[in-house]
Amino acid sequence: MTRELIRQLLANPAVSLALTVGCYAAALALHRRWRWMSPIVVACIPLVAFLLLAREPYAAYNRGGNLLTWWLGPATVALAVPMYRNGLALRRSLPRLGIVVFAGALVGMVTAGGTAWLLGAPMPVVMSTVPKSVTTPIAIEVCQELKGIPQITIAMVILAGVFGASFGPLLLRLVGVRDDRAVGAAIGSCSHGIGTASLVRVSDMQATVSSWAMAACGVFTSLLAALLALFMR
Repeated sequence: MTRELIRQLLANPAVSLALTVGCYAAALALHRRWRWMSPIVVACIPLVAFLLLAREPYAAYNRGGNLLTWWLGPATVALAVPMYRNGLALRRSLPRLGIVVFAGALVGMVTAGGTAWLLGAPMPVVMSTVPKSVTTPIAIEVCQELKGIPQITIAMVILAGVFGASFGPLLLRLVGVRDDRAVGAAIGSCSHGIGTASLVRVSDMQATVSSWAMAACGVFTSLLAALLALFMR
């Protein structure tokens, strides 16, 4: 297949859309057989390999990818459905969950920024890593408030989501964390929407708590970032 033919194919958004859906469907099939395989990571591997071998830019592929990106908004709103179904049980746990999520937001900001600082990163880069545990729109606003670099923040947010969705539940099981509320609070606090979406197939309660934790973590991170910005002035 020549590069010109590949370029012509990718010019049609339906091609990259079909590639994405096909790779993810295959990744889900593999995940059902080998549970340790993360669908998100497995689906990305052939797509990245294809673009590298074809020497095509991500922008060419993303003509169809944008169609899927649009559904992130409705998908995020749909996460309110499990919250509604489990509202009463969630309400009884809110005070404890609030403390846990606040601690998670604080630890996530300190460890991310502290690690970058210890590795000798310049201050704009350090500030760019601080909001890596919240969803992208909030992370960008926090990054700008802290005078960071939005492109770095977006990359960090994506990595936090993918790694949390792929390995978070496994790591929690290894350290003995199995309660649905605890798992949901941990994933929602560190891996925002991507991690929350991965829990929908596992447990309704985990998805419920993770949805709430994702929203609460965004609020706590914004408040803590505002205090940090005042301190830096």
